[in-house]
Amino acid sequence: MLIDRYKRIINYLRVSITDYCNLKCIYCAPYGGGAKLPHKEILRYEEILRIIKTGIRLGISKVRITGGEPLARKGVYGFLSKLMGLDGLSDVSLTTNGVMLKKNINRIKDAGIKRINISIDTLHKEKFKEITGRDHFNLVREGINLALKKGFNPVKLNVVVLPGINDDELTAFARLTLDNPFHIRFIEYMPIGTDIIDVKKRLLYPEIKARLGGIGEMIPVENGINDGPVMRYKYKGAAGEIGFISPISNHFCSTCNRLRLTASGHLRPCLLSDRQVDLKTPLRSGASDQEIADIFLKTVFFKSFEHHLTADGAAGIAGQMQAIGG
Repeated sequence: MLIDRYKRIINYLRVSITDYCNLKCIYCAPYGGGAKLPHKEILRYEEILRIIKTGIRLGISKVRITGGEPLARKGVYGFLSKLMGLDGLSDVSLTTNGVMLKKNINRIKDAGIKRINISIDTLHKEKFKEITGRDHFNLVREGINLALKKGFNPVKLNVVVLPGINDDELTAFARLTLDNPFHIRFIEYMPIGTDIIDVKKRLLYPEIKARLGGIGEMIPVENGINDGPVMRYKYKGAAGEIGFISPISNHFCSTCNRLRLTASGHLRPCLLSDRQVDLKTPLRSGASDQEIADIFLKTVFFKSFEHHLTADGAAGIAGQMQAIGG
């Protein structure tokens, strides 16, 4: 098993398969984002599968596929099928911005994926274009509705709370759960990469929760084994639920169980740290399975007790989210 210096069991691997995204969200790729990595610098699918297999042997049981936008990478559906065929994984999910969801929903389902996370930060068409730089709102909403009809469960909607931009829509998002089985996740904004959001004005969990209290009684929901750090609630009689992910106001580092594999082939012990370990170079230089396993162990050793981001924005992360993997 992968156990770090603080006795945390690491069993969750987030895998970015591309740094390319067909949106340019203001908090993920401000000013249009950086240059896309050359194709040869991106891990090949067979390399990713080999890394995941090694992780499984070390105790990894949960994998989430991310990007950039994972559905934008050629061959992704064949890769997902092979991933779902690996023994030892109890939970596999996909995070997408939803732009390509409507067109490819059947291919995703045929690959065996049952759980989808969709990033959407507004319910208004014009504001969507302001946040993402693209006029794809209708496509995303149609993809979300189709995911429900096709039986994906749960369909999670990830909402990054942006002060002065979408904080007036928090109750509208929460109300979606009254009649629909959505899992809405409100995520505190994190200063990653080039900031264009005033972190001193951001909304944190206590205020976000307080704003939503007027809708009705919020009943706590017990976390499942694969839920991670989310604080879950459900309105009485609601079809869906809401949740809060609060990396700034409520550090959940003590229960962190994850590593991240970037599209460029680096293992990161923490999203909120710039430290990473090169895996691609030894992999392409003929590393044995044991040597790959040793890199996992080395990365786990580097996991800090906690991150150092604060509510006043005194620290930040140099890398852009688009390159790290959401």
